[in-house]
Amino acid sequence: MLEQNIKNNSNLSVRVEAILFYLAEPVEIKFLVKTLEVPREDIVDAINEIEASLSNRGIKIVRHNDEVSLVTSPELGGLIEKIIKEERERDLGRAGIETLAIVAYKGPVSKKEIEYIRGVNSQYALRNLLLRGLVEKKGSETLERVIVYSITTETLRFLGLGNISDLPEYKEVQKQLEVIEETEEEKDVIEDTRDANGD
Repeated sequence: MLEQNIKNNSNLSVRVEAILFYLAEPVEIKFLVKTLEVPREDIVDAINEIEASLSNRGIKIVRHNDEVSLVTSPELGGLIEKIIKEERERDLGRAGIETLAIVAYKGPVSKKEIEYIRGVNSQYALRNLLLRGLVEKKGSETLERVIVYSITTETLRFLGLGNISDLPEYKEVQKQLEVIEETEEEKDVIEDTRDANGD
């Protein structure tokens, strides 16, 4: 019902804000243009509207080149640092360990892949690992606008390993992952062929 009301009211700024909040990372304006199917000028106007509405609030809009993101206000830096310190001192927990294991064995891996494997939203677990320096994120070398996660040198120190291949059954897991990926690629080829043939 809310989504229908938003569409009826053509409230573009609400939709842009929802995307920025959900992705929780810098988003290119051209991605918003493509996703929301509206002109660039309208997206920029919507971002300006969000920025104005967040005046004197706990979050704000940050722009860099062609990217825009939602961040916490600098004035609240002390509060955020306190929370970060508390999170770092906490145990990783089951969610953190599961997520770290997936990144270690399958990385570089996207958030979407991690959530597919775990079956749950992994944003909080990834954020916690990022704060601790146990994972790092960067743009995918093969897919446009996809962020992938990898382990860091700190991860190896944390796990007491000299090399990523020292993980238990690492080579066996890698072979299994290769088989799974090859099977998925074959399925994609078959589906593409069927689509092309109109089956």
